[in-house]
Amino acid sequence: NYRTRRGEVDIIALQGETLVFCEVRARRPSVYGTAEESLTPAKRARLVATAEQYLQAAEGRWNDWRIDLVAIELDRTGNVRRVRIVENAVEA
Repeated sequence: NYRTRRGEVDIIALQGETLVFCEVRARRPSVYGTAEESLTPAKRARLVATAEQYLQAAEGRWNDWRIDLVAIELDRTGNVRRVRIVENAVEA
């Protein structure tokens, strides 16, 4: 986890030359929606602000970056039913 005053990012990774900030959301099936639907506009804004702060601290080292979502669906007992990676889930 990378944490700042503005928020946190669960995973920061490289895919080739691209720096990838990953938000991991896990949910059980419910009336409140899926893991994908749990990424609110406020959380999206915090992710962008946190990523921008990380990039600023890196002093221009990364030109190509994105924010992905790792959406995990759990069954009623907590076992993983589905994992979906949504590239560019949040646009800056």
